[in-house]
Amino acid sequence: MKVKHSVASRKRKKKILKLAKGYWGRRSTNYRRAIETVRRALVYAYRDRRTKKREFRSLWITRINAAVRERGISYREFIHALGKKEILLSRDMLAKVAAEYPQVFDKIVEAVK
Repeated sequence: MKVKHSVASRKRKKKILKLAKGYWGRRSTNYRRAIETVRRALVYAYRDRRTKKREFRSLWITRINAAVRERGISYREFIHALGKKEILLSRDMLAKVAAEYPQVFDKIVEAVK
């Protein structure tokens, strides 16, 4: 008996074309063009999910550095002192506290000085 592939191939093509929805020109309608574009897009998405983590950490460090310098201490000294005093706050939380609750951040800085 002959094997028919139409159901599987239609499913495969629909999956790719659904991912390519909104792309410019033939990239959204032509299967061959869509495969190329979707594959590249997925590679970028995978790479940038990791890059995003790096960029946010860098942003938090910059914000904390700016906040602690206003209070007369360097970022390096501040983080070192936090570790010594066993104050376990993530850079994410420290940056948020520094921006939104300066009085609380002042107390944290005083605690480590």
